[in-house]
Amino acid sequence: MSENKIFIGNLSFNTTKESLESEFSQYGEITETKLITDRDTGRSRGFGFVTFASADSLDAACEKNGQDLDGRTLRVNKAEERKPRESNSGYSNNRY
Repeated sequence: MSENKIFIGNLSFNTTKESLESEFSQYGEITETKLITDRDTGRSRGFGFVTFASADSLDAACEKNGQDLDGRTLRVNKAEERKPRESNSGYSNNRY
C-alpha cells in the first residue's frame, strides 16, 4: 500500500470521483483517486481513497477530517492495510 494514501469516509452518494479529486487537489499532487462503488449497482458505497505524491500533502489533507463535502461531515485519515478477514463459515476443525 502506498505510504501517501488517505481514506475518506462518510461521503455523499452524490460525490463523484472528479469532485473528490477537485476537493483534495488543493493539498498537493494526486497520483490516484478511487471512489469505491457497489459492483452490482455502480452506486457509491460512501468512501474512497486519494493517493498523493508526497507525505506533506497527505498530512495537510488529513486536516480535512470533520469538514463538510456535499452536505456530509467527512472522516479523513491515513489509509491502513486491510486486515485479513476471519473465516466465519460456522465450520471448524475442532472435533470432540
